[in-house]
Amino acid sequence: MYTFNCKGRLLCWEHPIVMGILNITPDSFYSGSRMQTRDALLTAAEKMLREGAIILDLGGMSSRPEAPEISLDEELSRVIPAIEEIARHFPEAFISVDSYRLPVIEKAIASGASLINDISGGQDPDVWDLAATCAVPYICMHMRGTPQTMQKLTAYEDLVREVLDYFIEKKAACIQRGIKDLMIDPGFGFAKKTAQNFQLLKGLSALQMLELPLLAGLSRKSTIYKTLGITAGEALNGSTVMNTLALQNGASVLRVHDVKEAVEAVRLWMSYENNGQWTIDN
Repeated sequence: MYTFNCKGRLLCWEHPIVMGILNITPDSFYSGSRMQTRDALLTAAEKMLREGAIILDLGGMSSRPEAPEISLDEELSRVIPAIEEIARHFPEAFISVDSYRLPVIEKAIASGASLINDISGGQDPDVWDLAATCAVPYICMHMRGTPQTMQKLTAYEDLVREVLDYFIEKKAACIQRGIKDLMIDPGFGFAKKTAQNFQLLKGLSALQMLELPLLAGLSRKSTIYKTLGITAGEALNGSTVMNTLALQNGASVLRVHDVKEAVEAVRLWMSYENNGQWTIDN
């Protein structure tokens, strides 16, 4: 069982859980995740929570390959009102802020977020200090460079070993800074080519030696739709397959656009693992 202290509220889980993606952006790679109005945001959040999402992940700047970096003020204007609205309407929700900028994360936590999802893995170490001071869980992702440069930084001698070594170092640094609750995300699609993403997925279980919750973010990514020759909008079935493989290889959190289908995948996989003895009530 994992137990995270989220600003005084306990988030506990003993079987895999689902994180729903809410992008407050006009240019995320999957158009179905873009929330451009207050009503659309609240409707999507309500639907995800009703379908079984435990965490809602809000981001205001696209991290797709070569996405432009927006100004700090623009990111703040997108993220903070959205977090305030969700925290006001759904106080039971655990909200994570998807950002690597300290001022955004500070204001997000003050506005209702209780987890930090940092794709940079601590590019600004002050984010680690903030996580420790505010007693919020920290999600550390593997990436090289930035979204603007990462696809030029895909040369690895041994991808799985290098990702594991990266997290061994990050775990030690985070603990030294005082972070109590840490989750890792291998960063599918970030500084990794299609074949490398499959290689990483196949070797995912190696990261379990870190004894940390493992987040898998595969939903509707280019590895799926380019392999199948389809679009991101058509990649739901492929996402379910990849999520199931991630569960099989040790994922404890699925970060997804489509909550209902991911929750169903978890339920079926758990029933499979328990010879049909695990039910919806568990």
